[in-house]
Amino acid sequence: QVQPVESGGGLVQAGDSLTLSCAASGRTFSRHALGWFRQAPGKEREYVAAISRSGSTTRYADAVKGRFTISRDDAKNTVRLQMNSLKPEDTAVYYCACRNTIMSTLTWSGPGDYDSWGQGTQVTVSS
Repeated sequence: QVQPVESGGGLVQAGDSLTLSCAASGRTFSRHALGWFRQAPGKEREYVAAISRSGSTTRYADAVKGRFTISRDDAKNTVRLQMNSLKPEDTAVYYCACRNTIMSTLTWSGPGDYDSWGQGTQVTVSS
């Protein structure tokens, strides 16, 4: 089991960029598919992006497609979320999630699909 820890959140202005990182402890990181989710106040946790165990497949929610990029570095047990052209509606707590899987090219978009979660990092985008 890996334990993810997010970092990199902060307060930015609309149009700015920000990169979130998630470092996971454990020696089995490379066996996990990874995802980013976010939760705004009063709203359900929503899917943002996912990357497969092999890194060959990435998927994005429509709201962030073309602006956000997910990537992984298994040598560093890290997954990143590069966020460009940020909008006020991107304001939320962002969570990293891990799913242990033997399926190397699949991604998952449901919160219940993931085994372990980080504590979250706050991203606030001012207008």
